[in-house]
Amino acid sequence: MIDRHLAKLRARDTISAEEEAVIRQSFGEVRVVPAGTTCIRAGERLTFSTLLLDGFMCRYKDLPGGERQITEVHTAGDFLDLHSFSLKQLDHNIMALTASRVVLMPHTALTAITEHHPHLARVYWFLTALDAAIHREWVLSLGRRTAIERIAHLVCELRVRLGLVDQADDSGFDLPLTQTDLSDCTGLTPVHVNRTLRDLRERGLMEFRSKRVTIHDMAGLIALAEFDDNYLYLRREAR
Repeated sequence: MIDRHLAKLRARDTISAEEEAVIRQSFGEVRVVPAGTTCIRAGERLTFSTLLLDGFMCRYKDLPGGERQITEVHTAGDFLDLHSFSLKQLDHNIMALTASRVVLMPHTALTAITEHHPHLARVYWFLTALDAAIHREWVLSLGRRTAIERIAHLVCELRVRLGLVDQADDSGFDLPLTQTDLSDCTGLTPVHVNRTLRDLRERGLMEFRSKRVTIHDMAGLIALAEFDDNYLYLRREAR
């Protein structure tokens, strides 16, 4: 059930059989989250953290007028709110972009991990730091990258993150998001997203249609986005 989560951990550190058993037994209730459902709201008191098993979900903040900014897209194997363990509540919302399945880890189980398994505590601390690194890269995109660079960079990032769990390769990946979702990720209007996707297609770099990204020129896409995956901390080393 949590194999994709373990694959993401093992891409960056060694997880022993004993530690795997501890992780597996720490999870509890599985929930199905329909597409478009905000399952955790800002300010809600939390006694568990949530792992995404299947689907795509996101963190977002919105304004009183309804304008939404997605601050991170989550893929299978990601914790959605590991930071709620210490914060006890979030300052943002978490929503399912597609029909999704999640599993809960009670904070009491996380407390036991931090007290009795220091290496796993460091691994999960690393995951919260990784989320922060992704957020910083998204801020850079919103503040300094052009429209075409923003979308190209997002595609490059998702190709790497999905590739860790065998859901993507250099030919492309399934991405069941709408152009409105992409606009909320990149700070562009849906019309601007549509024009930018057309530009990427006409340059022979990629296409986005029928809920799939088809990559025609991975090297060209990386060059356009000036994509450097260092912020994803893919080196496997002891934490």
